[in-house]
Amino acid sequence: MERPEDNRLKNSPNKFDQYVMNDIPIRLVRLSDMTLVGRNDVKNHFRSSVTEDLEDPAKLVKYAILSHRWLDSKEEPTYEEMKSGRASGPGYGKLKKFCEKARAYNFEFAWSDTCCMDKSNGTELDESIRSMFRWYENSAICIIHLAQSETIVDIMGNEWTERGWTLQELLAPHQIKFFNKHWMPMTGDVSDKSWKDTEVMKILERATGIPLHDLREYHPGPVRVDERMSWAARRKTSRVEDVAYSLMGIFDVSLQIAYGEGGDRAFCRLFEAIMQSGDRSVLNWTGEAAKHHCSHAIPRSPQNFVGRTLELPVDPSLGPLEMTMTSLGLRVPLVILPLSVCSTRQVAGRYDVTVERPLCPAIKFNFVAASLAGHDTNQFALGIVDYSLGSSDLPQTRGRSAGCILHRSALLRDICRPSSRDFISIKIVFPPKHDFGQWKNVDGTGLVELNFPNVRGKSTFYISREYLEIVYL
Repeated sequence: MERPEDNRLKNSPNKFDQYVMNDIPIRLVRLSDMTLVGRNDVKNHFRSSVTEDLEDPAKLVKYAILSHRWLDSKEEPTYEEMKSGRASGPGYGKLKKFCEKARAYNFEFAWSDTCCMDKSNGTELDESIRSMFRWYENSAICIIHLAQSETIVDIMGNEWTERGWTLQELLAPHQIKFFNKHWMPMTGDVSDKSWKDTEVMKILERATGIPLHDLREYHPGPVRVDERMSWAARRKTSRVEDVAYSLMGIFDVSLQIAYGEGGDRAFCRLFEAIMQSGDRSVLNWTGEAAKHHCSHAIPRSPQNFVGRTLELPVDPSLGPLEMTMTSLGLRVPLVILPLSVCSTRQVAGRYDVTVERPLCPAIKFNFVAASLAGHDTNQFALGIVDYSLGSSDLPQTRGRSAGCILHRSALLRDICRPSSRDFISIKIVFPPKHDFGQWKNVDGTGLVELNFPNVRGKSTFYISREYLEIVYL
């Protein structure tokens, strides 16, 4: 009979092998001789240290990883130069300084994005970009070189805080260490990612707009999408597609890498992947929509989230909102409350519009629209997003809710009334006065807060199911 300890002895090497072959970089710099080595070399290096009680291979397989602002691309060492032993110049000098700091932590391996990826290999590039968040997360320490800074205060103006890829390089690692332009440590701490209210943590919060609790311990996922997108709003990337690709790890989604598709297309694909989570905050943006082939519910970039109009509370009891992208647009069931236009005012070619809920004057909204048809050919409604369906299958919402302002216009069609003798057994009816198109978001409004009168903010009440309507945004 096989004993339990025999299983542990077998499982530990399997767990170790799987970890090395899947969860660390494809290639690392071996610090003892500054050569590039693959995963098999790393596996052989640590194999003799694998024990039967090994639970977490990351505690055994340690490597340092670099975060930095690139020099001119011609000055950074490439994979080909490292492989052939021809690497030189300022970038190689930076790499050697990084490796020197990594050796001081008693590590044998290190990773840098400039030279450890074979960018001419499309398959390897695809895997590397999709896995990069995990590689930073699994590193023993992330060494951050701030080439424009001498002191902690200088972080506020450092370009490193404004680049797209460095966002995940800050959030993913469990341990980080800042070095200034002279490669001197910027604090006396072993790690600068601290649960204490240190000066560097407070400055990072101000420089990045990221709350301290996320800086200290970040959990990737497609949640709080509006807030997390705002962190990336002012960041720049050299390749337009990287605006989307650099956020995959932040939101824990995966995209096929396709440089050349364009930034708009890449960001639309990212957003469609995030929408599958059903997190309502994906609708909490303002400004111009992306040029999507069938939907007006996708923003153009993270910048759309800077002016989000509402701070959505986290309420796990609501569950996800069903959202599916279709050929007709984003399919989403909303509680639709019709609104009526009570005033309009044209200002500088735009319309200042006030709408209200009939028979409930306390529900009133004001917004600016680029165009506005007549009252009888343009309908408005509030689409409530934070509702849940209880066991009774009736929409249940709170006294303080959130929704999007929707509008639809009458369709102009040439309607005739043929004689009934022209259609055997087909009943012909008079058409409605106006046939309306699909509901669409009013441009630039985002989500708005709705306070139902005489209902306390967190109290809930039921609404008739007749108000629940599937719309295509």
